[in-house]
Amino acid sequence: MPSPPLAWEAASQTGARRGRPGAFAAASYTLLVLIIGTNLPSPLYGIYAVRFGFSALTVTLIVAVYAAVIVPSLLLAGPLADVAGYRQVVLPALVLAVAGTLLFAFAKGTGWLFAARVAQGLSVGAATPALTAALLATTPPDRQRRGTLLASTMTTGGSGLGPLLAGALAAYAPLPLRLPYLVETAFLGIALLAATLLPGRQPMGGQLPGRQQPAAGQQARRWRPTVPRVPRGARRLFAVAAAVSFLAWGVAYIVLALAPAYVSARLHAHSTLTGGATAGLLLLCAAAIQFILARWPARRAETLGLAALAAGLAGLVAAGRLGSVGLLLASVCVAGVGQGLAFMGATRQVGQAAPPDQRAGVAAAFWIASYLGGGLPVTGVGLLAIRVGLVTAVNTFAIALAVVCLLALVAVRAARPSADTPAGGATAQPDDARAG
Repeated sequence: MPSPPLAWEAASQTGARRGRPGAFAAASYTLLVLIIGTNLPSPLYGIYAVRFGFSALTVTLIVAVYAAVIVPSLLLAGPLADVAGYRQVVLPALVLAVAGTLLFAFAKGTGWLFAARVAQGLSVGAATPALTAALLATTPPDRQRRGTLLASTMTTGGSGLGPLLAGALAAYAPLPLRLPYLVETAFLGIALLAATLLPGRQPMGGQLPGRQQPAAGQQARRWRPTVPRVPRGARRLFAVAAAVSFLAWGVAYIVLALAPAYVSARLHAHSTLTGGATAGLLLLCAAAIQFILARWPARRAETLGLAALAAGLAGLVAAGRLGSVGLLLASVCVAGVGQGLAFMGATRQVGQAAPPDQRAGVAAAFWIASYLGGGLPVTGVGLLAIRVGLVTAVNTFAIALAVVCLLALVAVRAARPSADTPAGGATAQPDDARAG
């Protein structure tokens, strides 16, 4: 999932942007590697299910626990980077990411998989606000839009690269349940070295690169958890944007968690590469369309995005009935375009709705809605699959989500034109290019 934005506001308000040489590249690489690791397990869950003897419900719960732990992590650790320094937050988070990756690599049972996902969720929730803020803090002032676009497409694209990498290694290399994670561990080891280049704690009597020194008579800023709140006047626009993001990530997580198993059960294609490609294509297409159409205003992006999500879900059901891998991949691509546009428009609309002095709280509330979209629908599919089977459960939720997407499209069209914000307007997080 895309990166939480809670430290972005402070970064976007910095003065002169100075830092260690290579800090921008270090933050970029570290963010990409961290996000790649979060979706490596997607095409491998089928192998785990056979080895450890669990059902589709367990798969969905393993996926959902990531969304469950990342919310408190980002609320607690997001503001911490602005006080302690980016490096002091990112380095421990990367160590936790290594621990989660190794838990996957040497898993001896289902409990290991849950523990690994908890470690990954805590790591991503802690590190990505600091990394996205570090990208802005080390980007020249005249290139801020390019910095946000880069962070946006890297995090979405990295989420798509993970399943592709794991699926390819599992299909054509030895040790299918270990090698993908050992490769990721090596990448994370390089990231630990790169993260030492990030700006660190504010020195005594000095100024942290990219930070403003407190004015005379003011106390240094203290850490406190971000409190989600939405101002009364912004609640209508926020509700529409949050619903759109909920749907966008509901579709994405269903594809990431269950597409490989669905491909195997319905299309009788058992290659981990096919499963990984199915899962990864959605977010790769989402990243590509956000890069291409980065200047689209919010309402246009949401409208086309919701329509494409509905079309992609309908295609997913049709591909299962016809037994067509080609139609399935095409439908996933269409859904990916819809996911990217819908989420991009939703984040831009939230930025428009939020007063400048309350943007962090609104962003936190928005991300809670987004992660609920990542956790609740996929868990519902797993619960229904116990009674009616995986294929029927996926098809049922796909049809239901498609209908809700069309209803949300009507709500977006009825929203006030002021929600139509051009590129470069205030945003709650980096994905107004893209996050997630």
